[in-house]
Amino acid sequence: MGWLDDQVVVLTGGGSGLGRALVDTLNNEGARTVVLEYSPDKVTALQDTTDPERVVVVQGDAGAYASNREAVDEALTRWGKLDCFIANAGVWDFSRGIEDMTPDELDRGFDALYRLNVKGPLLGAKAALEPLQASGGSFIVTLSNAALYPGGGGPLYVSSKHAGVGLVKQLAYELAPTVRVNAVAPAGMVSDLRGPAAMGLDQTSIGTDDFAAAVAKKSALARCPEPVDYTGAYVLLASRQYGITTSGSVLDIANAKGLIGRVVDDLIG
Repeated sequence: MGWLDDQVVVLTGGGSGLGRALVDTLNNEGARTVVLEYSPDKVTALQDTTDPERVVVVQGDAGAYASNREAVDEALTRWGKLDCFIANAGVWDFSRGIEDMTPDELDRGFDALYRLNVKGPLLGAKAALEPLQASGGSFIVTLSNAALYPGGGGPLYVSSKHAGVGLVKQLAYELAPTVRVNAVAPAGMVSDLRGPAAMGLDQTSIGTDDFAAAVAKKSALARCPEPVDYTGAYVLLASRQYGITTSGSVLDIANAKGLIGRVVDDLIG
């Protein structure tokens, strides 16, 4: 028996890193999942490595309402309901400081980060609203320790994740008591997390051995977590039995508060 037996979940950004680990964890806990993934290559990889009876992959943009709605409709068509929506897709600014950007780069970077990190979850909530209300389900946003502390990125990323905290609390207030709304705030991990093309960071990834070693060195637990290490928090929040009292909360599951930006500075500076 799994914690999420018979649940139907929509997950955005499930092609690599934390999202890919969530696909496997959700499946192991009994859920059926629709994954909204932007990268065609990652869509193909997901389709090749998952059970199509339990995992359906939709290619689309988590920053666009139409794609979020397509993923929700796919869940309803396949399995007749939606129990949980996980807004996981996001981009990082690789700790690009205000002094490092021209006014034009700042303008374009702001639009790109806020589009996916803030507007994306808001549009996902809108797309999933009616079926989540019908099922009495839950909505979960992936934030970051940068949503709670400085130093986890530059001003664009950190402010976008702080905005995510406000979004979670306001949606929890508006949608209570029918839909629970929460967030998970992990810290560093080796993944394919990238930055926006508008900042020239779409081909840059944090998935390096040097990054892992640097995170472990500065971690309170002396290790760099694997993406799967963070997935239990999502299972807890999605659980109808064990997460039933929780709404409007941000689970701070980071083991190195406010250090990731400094790690990147050490590696690239």
